[in-house]
Amino acid sequence: MTKPTGRRVTANLSLTLDGRCHGPGGPGDFAAFAPYVVTEVARDHMNRIWESATTAVLGRNNAEGFMGYWPSVAEDENADPRDRGYAKWLVDTEKVVFSTTLTEAPWERTRVVNAPAADVVTDLKATGGGDILVNGSASVIKPLLSADLLDRLYLMIFPEIAGGGRRLFDDGLPATKWTLTHQETGKLGEMAMVYDRVR
Repeated sequence: MTKPTGRRVTANLSLTLDGRCHGPGGPGDFAAFAPYVVTEVARDHMNRIWESATTAVLGRNNAEGFMGYWPSVAEDENADPRDRGYAKWLVDTEKVVFSTTLTEAPWERTRVVNAPAADVVTDLKATGGGDILVNGSASVIKPLLSADLLDRLYLMIFPEIAGGGRRLFDDGLPATKWTLTHQETGKLGEMAMVYDRVR
């Protein structure tokens, strides 16, 4: 039995009012999200998610999207400093990518795993220090919710009803209690919230 290190497992995700992680067009449909992700509240929220994290956990789709976009932001001196901060952190930090198709990681400081998310995250908790951030990957967050392994949820709620797409909270999850530790509302009605698991 591995002894826990006290590392928190945190998760960051954006949702529409009807609880969707993406629109009805599939995992790449973020039309309902686009107007809100560059607001002051959203950028401040993005800074908040990584400040105590030392490991990024991603699903393959998110990893490919993130690593195709953020490294150039890290090098862009004209980018918003908050965007650059996150981008540099993502490039430089340890990354764990879940995939059933990748055999080796095309990015530095990255390892690819094909195993149950709960098992991998439990192993991560047993070594090192700092938060383990599951970044925007519902396919990883959902099994961690089912296993009650998440200690903190960073949620952005956007004031749109997508009408279709994947939901984060499915029926059958274990009953859990959370406390609101941060809340901020932006000019467009977007809300940034931080919830900590009550144990």
